[in-house]
Amino acid sequence: MDEQKPTATVSPDRHFSPVWIIPIVSLIVAGWMVYQYMSQQGPEIHLTVQTAEGVVPDKTLVKVRSVKVGMVTAVKLSKDYSQIDLTVRMDSGTDRMLRKDSEFWLVKPRIGTEGVTGLETLLSGPYIELEPGDSKEKRSDFVMLSAPPIAGPDIKGTRVILVASEAGKLAIGDPVMFEGYVVGRVEKTGFDVDKHRATYQLFIFQPYSGLLRTRSRFWLNSGMDINLNAQGFSIDFASLETLISGGVTFAVPEGSPEGEQLNGEMPEFELYDNLQDVRANMYEKLIPYAMLFADSVRGLSPGAPVEYRGIRIGTVKQVPFVLSGKASVATMKIPVLVNIELERIDHLASSRETIDQLEQSFADAFKNGLRASLKTANFLSGSLYIDIDFYPDEVHASKPDAVRTYYGYNVFPTIEGEFVLLQHQIEHILTKLEKLPVDKTVDYLNQSLVRLDGAGQQLQKTLKDVDSLLAQKETQQLPQTAHRTLADLRSILKGFSPDSTNYAEIAQVLLRINQALGQLDPLLKTLNEQPDALIFGTKGVADPIPVKGSNP
Repeated sequence: MDEQKPTATVSPDRHFSPVWIIPIVSLIVAGWMVYQYMSQQGPEIHLTVQTAEGVVPDKTLVKVRSVKVGMVTAVKLSKDYSQIDLTVRMDSGTDRMLRKDSEFWLVKPRIGTEGVTGLETLLSGPYIELEPGDSKEKRSDFVMLSAPPIAGPDIKGTRVILVASEAGKLAIGDPVMFEGYVVGRVEKTGFDVDKHRATYQLFIFQPYSGLLRTRSRFWLNSGMDINLNAQGFSIDFASLETLISGGVTFAVPEGSPEGEQLNGEMPEFELYDNLQDVRANMYEKLIPYAMLFADSVRGLSPGAPVEYRGIRIGTVKQVPFVLSGKASVATMKIPVLVNIELERIDHLASSRETIDQLEQSFADAFKNGLRASLKTANFLSGSLYIDIDFYPDEVHASKPDAVRTYYGYNVFPTIEGEFVLLQHQIEHILTKLEKLPVDKTVDYLNQSLVRLDGAGQQLQKTLKDVDSLLAQKETQQLPQTAHRTLADLRSILKGFSPDSTNYAEIAQVLLRINQALGQLDPLLKTLNEQPDALIFGTKGVADPIPVKGSNP
């Protein structure tokens, strides 16, 4: 009988091996760490900057009010090498900070009008400051600012735009002043290529933005104001910041209505150089007139005052007033454009007039002799101004065919200025002096001196005859009365003898007259050749140059 062999039955082991516990736990921990890392990471954003000076990957932080919210992870050049692209990994929970109006800038040591800032970065290195925005629209790509903003999105205030013909008058950060207080800053500067003008954006902080009015005027503040007037000499200094950096001041000029409070955003105002320019251009209601002057306008410049008996009522606008080449020297007069400012006249008149009423009032005054003339404002500088006054003699002297308009502008009648009148008077006096018969007068005086000398000799002879007559016995026997008469006659005749004092005085007077007329002769000759020699002096005569002699 064969022996039966046993067979084994194989079944799978269903028990978990403890060996796999460690790898599984390691995998779970690694997954949890990855989850924790990814859950703590915020969004990735990209910043564009012109220079990456001081920015180091994995070191330069992004902060909000000194609290870390991100870090720069990569720095690389753009494809066209024109700028730098920064990759920033933000922390978790910063999504709400990344809005369309959010702003980034690099914080580093800076020296500006506000002083020295960013000194804390000397040891820690530069960092990027984030100013969260308020917009509802999200954004992941930003352009960094080149300098810290004057006012962030959370700062309340009003922005205005100043325009000027020249750039470089203000810089970013310059103070905006009101009555000596800093109420804002210059936020941006630029240049409008289309309109060829410089633009300056200001930010006025609240609550000072309520000081802005529609009639506010802005002018540059130099920090030092020098005044020389009838009260004396005075110097006013502003704050040290304004003295160093300048700035701009705004206010409603004295005498001007305040206007309404600003409601719209970014209104435009003109930037003036100083307060004097503001006062000269603060009036809006103007009546333009063209004045045609026959005398020289040298010394008359735009901005010169137009006065009526010492009170300013207008301003010179343009000298000379030329319209696209229409004016010609054939008119023999120089056109000048002036503006009569209605607001100035309103302060003087008892009742306010409209522009049409004031033009009619001037037209009536022209008929009564109202004229304009040039007068000297400063003898040292030679500056002129226009004076307006009534000249009754000009009422009938005006020509019927006088010019009433000049290329569409009403003409303000003029008369010759004081300097021209003085010239005419001097020329009239010189003409009369030139007509005097000086040569004949000198000859006549010479003849008179010769005749006087002959008369003296004849008188001496007569005295001798009288003496001989008195010495005769017949004369001595005459009555006593006749004797006294002859003695008196002798005494009188001796008073006019050549040896007498009277004769010497007469001769000396005639000699002085002769010398004076001799000295007057070259003066009359000079005035005949140069009529303006009394005013401008004679032309210098070159020293004589000796002629080279010839050898004998």
